[in-house]
Amino acid sequence: MTGPRSGPRFGLSARPLWFALGWLFFAVGVVGAFLPVLPTTPFMILALWAFARSSERFHGWLYRHRIFGPSLQRWHKHRVIPTQAKAAAIGGMALSLGYMAFFTDAPPAALIAAGTLMAVGAGYVLTKPGRPPDR
Repeated sequence: MTGPRSGPRFGLSARPLWFALGWLFFAVGVVGAFLPVLPTTPFMILALWAFARSSERFHGWLYRHRIFGPSLQRWHKHRVIPTQAKAAAIGGMALSLGYMAFFTDAPPAALIAAGTLMAVGAGYVLTKPGRPPDR
């Protein structure tokens, strides 16, 4: 048996946790809509995921939201990351790594680890389409 939307059914005690996480991710995503260094869509995807495990009502509300819904629907249907979002993500990673390298006393191993993780993240972002396929 499955819970709301998809995934394994969790005990009633886990649903409030998923619900709280959904609202936390949603709040961080809203803040990200106003701060250029904080991404919005990944947090909305996480919120949608958490709501899918806790509340069908709020999952549907967020999925059909007039502002956040379209990007969530494009991600769900086609795994689309818009070109502007790709540029912002990769630019943010590059700026962060540059800041770490030139303005902190981070050890070389930390810089290599951060750079490697950022390269993996950038590779993932670049493999996703920038727009839905033409019909």
